[in-house]
Amino acid sequence: MTLFQGLSAFPITPTDQACVVDTSALAFILNRINEAGANSIGLLGRTGGYALLSRDQRRRAVETALATVGGKIPVIVGVGALRTDEAQALARDAREAGADGLLLAPVSYTPLTEQEVYEHYAAVADVGQLPLCVYNNPSTTKFTFSVGLIERLARVPNIVAIKMPLPVNGDYFSEMATIRHHTASTFATGYSGDWGAADALLAGADAWYSVVAGLLPSEALALTRAAQSGDIERAKRVDRAFGPLWSLFKEFGSFRVMYAIAEIVGVGSFEPPRPVLGLQPEARVRVAEAVDGLRTAVNL
Repeated sequence: MTLFQGLSAFPITPTDQACVVDTSALAFILNRINEAGANSIGLLGRTGGYALLSRDQRRRAVETALATVGGKIPVIVGVGALRTDEAQALARDAREAGADGLLLAPVSYTPLTEQEVYEHYAAVADVGQLPLCVYNNPSTTKFTFSVGLIERLARVPNIVAIKMPLPVNGDYFSEMATIRHHTASTFATGYSGDWGAADALLAGADAWYSVVAGLLPSEALALTRAAQSGDIERAKRVDRAFGPLWSLFKEFGSFRVMYAIAEIVGVGSFEPPRPVLGLQPEARVRVAEAVDGLRTAVNL
């Protein structure tokens, strides 16, 4: 459970136009996260463009990560793929490279049944032999995990956590209480959806799986630590400072916005893998203003 606690930072995976991973830029990003003091790195999550990269490039990213920060900060690797055998191969690659944990989303072309998802996860968890977090991301996968399926998966060896989307009704307490009632005390429940992070952590979530922490780890950590310590006033104040950035995430999608932030913080000028397009100049100006305002407010 400790692997899936606190602030887990999810960086972009910088690549060239041929989708070859820029290992120097990736190492720069990962070192910043580690130096900031995040609890873990979520490599090759949705923000990391896992579905847009070949197996070779995903392995290249994993090997770069472990060579850069392995043993310094836990590295959780996304291994989602359309086929079970592909996800198993990716899990094996991550384990052999020295990853600490796995993150698996039910990627699909044909809508999946609960039994298909259960067997998919059981098969990958068995091959991976690492602590595995269920990635419940219905906005991308179009599959939503029922409480019953979560309960079944939580009994599978190696499956120890779940990454939840923000609850539609905003009731984190009830949702977590339900999940915890149906799973072991060691099963960790965390949330993604950055604009809900403060509320999730204040409600007692085990982890914040954070997009923004991939490139602004110190600022995300300020929000995390305030919420974890129960400092409601400071947590809300930092969350308000993030407000303009949350609005941009909602307007343009966090994936696109993060590529603009990469240039602002000195990682380099990178574009998302096509067909995803980067932001237009006027939107990039708004991102720069939001980041500047955030940094000023957090450092006051």
